[in-house]
Amino acid sequence: MATAGYISGRKRYQRPQGILWSENAGTLVSGLYVPTGQEIGASTALTTGGVDQFLILSDHNRAEMSFASERIEKRERTINGRMRSYHIADKLTISVSWDNLPSRGYSELADFSSTGLSPNKNTSGEFTSDGGAGGVEILDWYENHQGPFWMFLAYDKYKNFSGSEDPYAHLSQYNQIVQVYFADFNYSVTKRGGTNHDLWNISVTLEEV
Repeated sequence: MATAGYISGRKRYQRPQGILWSENAGTLVSGLYVPTGQEIGASTALTTGGVDQFLILSDHNRAEMSFASERIEKRERTINGRMRSYHIADKLTISVSWDNLPSRGYSELADFSSTGLSPNKNTSGEFTSDGGAGGVEILDWYENHQGPFWMFLAYDKYKNFSGSEDPYAHLSQYNQIVQVYFADFNYSVTKRGGTNHDLWNISVTLEEV
């Protein structure tokens, strides 16, 4: 998990990590996720909470994000033999996996500062290459989210910005937000580490609400 201040410090990366999970739809400010209750001008009562509202997934040894679309419709042939379809919606199934992902992102609790850096950032305490979630954090999110949650995706889908002045200038932003359920989750401990962390393989499948 991470504090809201971590988001404002992500500008040191040219692009956000490919996937972020959140308990709420949040707000996008210049393409970066801000948890509900952490917006500028929010009340103190709201800003003191929400530390565990979201999880930034690491791109460390992440495989491709695989998208499969399910078209919900009713098809039938009319009396003249032509096909007619009553389209209801298109829903996504998204799969992603990691190989040899460190079991933890940091060697100690990563209580991020407003600059996006953890207290031990300047030591050898960061295990994932980008400071994103390790295996245990992903497993913890799965175990504590039986219901739906929101997934923010960052990849080059410039058509989502077709109404802007320059749809090609948004690689540094999250471009797609999908509310999802876990459809499948499995992991294996491939290598046991020494005194710091293990290496995990994780596979996740999510279905759009």
